[in-house]
Amino acid sequence: MNIFDEQKIDCHNHIFDPARFPYRADTAYRPSMQEIGTAAQFTHVMDACGVRHALLVGPTSGYRTDNRCMLDAIERGGDRFKGIAVVDHAVSRTELLDMKRAGVVGIAFNPAMDGVDSMATADALFHMLTELDMFAQIQTVGDQLVTLQALIERTRTRILIDHCGRPDLAAGIEQPGFQTLLRLADNDRTVVKISGLQKFSQLDYPYEDAQIFVQQLLRTFGPDRCVWGSDWPFLRAPARMDYAPLLTLVQRLIPDSDARRRVLWSTPCRLFGFSAT
Repeated sequence: MNIFDEQKIDCHNHIFDPARFPYRADTAYRPSMQEIGTAAQFTHVMDACGVRHALLVGPTSGYRTDNRCMLDAIERGGDRFKGIAVVDHAVSRTELLDMKRAGVVGIAFNPAMDGVDSMATADALFHMLTELDMFAQIQTVGDQLVTLQALIERTRTRILIDHCGRPDLAAGIEQPGFQTLLRLADNDRTVVKISGLQKFSQLDYPYEDAQIFVQQLLRTFGPDRCVWGSDWPFLRAPARMDYAPLLTLVQRLIPDSDARRRVLWSTPCRLFGFSAT
């Protein structure tokens, strides 16, 4: 079957609608022009490519802890969207519970941008996420995951590793950060997003140098603990990117149709509570 005819869920993407939801004044980056992607525009992309659901991720750029744009998209989208929010570590349990009721399934942490020291006060928040059965989505780069391993191990939070862990390609498969990620497969609560290859590849599409890392993650975690994300609308992309080629790359990376169905559909349905009908 052609991948465009298969059931699919996109588990990493962002909504930007500054006309309706202005950016925070203190944002470090203000997406503009072709980087802006409203919920309506993304829905058109999803419909054209046969994507049924999407896990929206609150962006560090533009909005950071202002989740109103994402929550509005979830509310207006019926059962089509769920979300990963960005919050201050001092967020209350009541606030988290309200977001969960509104369709948020996890909270994003971004040491890749903010540094590993930004996680120093995350224990209490991780424990609340455990109590509420929500994910901690973590975006690291290079060997940062080595430092964060202790936090992951001393908590019981469900972990969602962003963008394949963003390894350093020059350091190879054996680099400490990537090996730490592979060892997280030994627990039953870590999931990896097969996404963001352009963020760590040194080549243009189809990111040949990054594919060895993707294949190792798929072998180690298996299709029941991997999900796929496009990263639409491709902020700060080093070269032109389009949605359809990213889908054809998934078919190349996961040629087995059953494994691909699990990564693209049944696994995110199960993990994030999307409707399978």
